[in-house]
Amino acid sequence: MRSVGGSYNVISLNAGLLMPLEVIILAAGQGKRMHSRTPKVFHRVLDKPMLGHVISVAQQARADGIHTVVGSQMLDLAKQETEGAINWVLQEEPKGTGHAVLQAIPSISEDSHVLVLNGDAPLIKLDTITAILSEDPNSLVVVTAELPDPTGYGRIVRDERGLVSGIVEHRDATRSQRGLKEVNSGAMAASVRMLRPLLDRLNCSNAQGEYYLTDIVGLALEAGLQVRTVQADDPEEVLGINDRVQLAQAERILARRRAETLMKQGVTLRDPSRFDPRGNITAGLDCSIDINVVLEGEVILGEGVSIGPGCVLRDVEVGDRTRLHEYCVIESARIGSDCRVGPIARIRPGSVLEDEVSVGNFVEIKASKLKQGVRASHLAYIGDAELGTEVNVGAGAITCNFDGASKHRTIIGDKVFIGTNCTMVAPLRVGSGAFLAAGSTITSDVAGEVLAVGRARQRVISRWTPPQRRKKS
Repeated sequence: MRSVGGSYNVISLNAGLLMPLEVIILAAGQGKRMHSRTPKVFHRVLDKPMLGHVISVAQQARADGIHTVVGSQMLDLAKQETEGAINWVLQEEPKGTGHAVLQAIPSISEDSHVLVLNGDAPLIKLDTITAILSEDPNSLVVVTAELPDPTGYGRIVRDERGLVSGIVEHRDATRSQRGLKEVNSGAMAASVRMLRPLLDRLNCSNAQGEYYLTDIVGLALEAGLQVRTVQADDPEEVLGINDRVQLAQAERILARRRAETLMKQGVTLRDPSRFDPRGNITAGLDCSIDINVVLEGEVILGEGVSIGPGCVLRDVEVGDRTRLHEYCVIESARIGSDCRVGPIARIRPGSVLEDEVSVGNFVEIKASKLKQGVRASHLAYIGDAELGTEVNVGAGAITCNFDGASKHRTIIGDKVFIGTNCTMVAPLRVGSGAFLAAGSTITSDVAGEVLAVGRARQRVISRWTPPQRRKKS
């Protein structure tokens, strides 16, 4: 069964019918406790806004539609900060979670199954969502968790048989109810046919003066409908973010999850608590990553890669057995196998280091290709250049690639020796096997197998008075 623009996610009903899955994400809250001009759900957790993590798990669940409820002032930011086909639903006035769901319901067909998620709870796992959708779709399903400190969360109230009898928000709970440890996560699922009439019966007779979505549990029980719960295996999944302390906690939890995944795949992390996996990371066997390393974007590591402390990699591919020494910054670059980079080296976008290249401390490479066996051991700048195989770059050597208006390229052949403190003024070509003498400024093309010297003639002036002596006289 297919819908226009996409396939249906299959949910089996008692009657053997199929229903499309529609996800509603509640994201309209400003988050006053964040003390920020940025709406709460757009604060980042590792590599994306917290809302982006919730959208991502909804996409992984193969939702046929994702309807995200935001405030009117959030719409432009929402479209910039998130990916995928999203139906943005405006909640003009902040009248509560039940009112927010009501804004999205008109966009959803009557034969759909609805999953409601909170945009400020980015830690929910796909396994939990799968468990929700595996329950009887003719019932209202609520995700719960046991928290040691449930302050601020709605409490799950059960009767003497252990069945759910309602959900009480923290502000409305009695002292005994506040002692309950089982809390509502905010995630729930039901068919539209069940959900719509329950939403229509909501009222705002509570401490907040809002339409609580959680009130539909009591309304469903009054109507004789079945209410079921799924308890999250990991209580951290239900943690909501309301301030920057909780934001930092959520980031550490998500970083730990990613770190554990990498370690289970054969990566050694010297200290998982001091590792920031902010991107999509693919790693081969026996990689080793030291402390305070930040990986962002798409990072691909071959087998046996070693990354020293303090390195930052952003959209980088690294070949087998390459070693990145401490405090290297590498962005949008490709590094081959058996290379040595750093310490304290910078590889800028558009750079390619082929196999067995050595780039040492205080070397900067920008938009350049270094072929196999190139050595630039220290204190050099190579920009908009192509270096042939086994080129040696001396300390203090630079390519002058910018004339104040345009960038120009330097092409250097195989086995060229570039002496210390050489200045190569582009556009420039140097033939294979050439030697550029130390201290030279090279402004014209150099043929292969020659020595190029571009120095001013040294003079020695014997009768010379230093400036300080002149003042005394």
